[in-house]
Amino acid sequence: MKKWFGIFLMCVLAVFSAKAQQKRIVVAQDGSGDHTTIQGALDAIPAFPNDRIEIHIKNGTYREKLVVSSWKTRISFIGEDRDKTIIVWNDYSGKGKINTFTSYTVLVQGNEFQAENLTFQNDAGPVGQAVALHVEADRCVFRNCRILGDQDTLYAGVDNSRQYYVNCYIEGTTDFIFGPATAVFENCTIHCKKNSYITAASTPQNQPYGFVFLNCKITTAAPEATKVYLGRPWRPYAQTVFLNSELGTHILPEGWHNWNKPDAEKTALYAEYKSTGPGAATEKRVAWSKQLSRKEAKKYKPELVLAGDDKWNPTK
Repeated sequence: MKKWFGIFLMCVLAVFSAKAQQKRIVVAQDGSGDHTTIQGALDAIPAFPNDRIEIHIKNGTYREKLVVSSWKTRISFIGEDRDKTIIVWNDYSGKGKINTFTSYTVLVQGNEFQAENLTFQNDAGPVGQAVALHVEADRCVFRNCRILGDQDTLYAGVDNSRQYYVNCYIEGTTDFIFGPATAVFENCTIHCKKNSYITAASTPQNQPYGFVFLNCKITTAAPEATKVYLGRPWRPYAQTVFLNSELGTHILPEGWHNWNKPDAEKTALYAEYKSTGPGAATEKRVAWSKQLSRKEAKKYKPELVLAGDDKWNPTK
């Protein structure tokens, strides 16, 4: 009897071990995958996995508030279809004890997180600060994702975080891309929903880069959005740069706002290089902003901006 019990126990442990090391997990609401919720898939992943673990998410609207904790490293969310694979929640600042930094739909704290082909959304509406995606981890990549909300849609958080967004669609109203991280947005569509400010960087004083927009389109379809600023400084040393980007008619000629902080004009770095489109009135920009030279613009390649001490290059 003891012998058979031992064999049974070994088999159970082997199954659990195999599950713990599973590198591909499927989430499907119809029960055809390994889990029906994304949270269930996250819970099944061991702390600090040896290899990257991919969570493949089938089409559906997943109404979940998620935390990818700091010990869930090297996790990938891979959606089936960007427009049909949706993670959504509706918290906002002032809802009970919720504040801006706890209003997220998805909070990423685990390093080397990646996401592809899905939507992060906060559908609380125009009720104030309501974050869709809050990223604190380092070396994170988002490809072909939508990030939807109103005020404070995307929080690129913490000053040791490097984030790369490529071929993404990000929309919002006020300060809808904000925070202290080093973040590159390449070939992205940045969509403005009302008269306000796109970015509110809070770049730390000694950090080489803040927000960098490369080859992006700054769009609007809303009649409420005819007077939009590219950014304003949440903190004194804010850095935001637009390079080779197409700016719509809704971008104001002055381009940037000092948030009623005259001293920030001396420390913030707000710059452009070869902006195009009807909003590219570079000769009318505020005097304290900058037009980069060709030599200066070369410093804003993703592999340089995001390199850090470990020479990370997410474009490879």
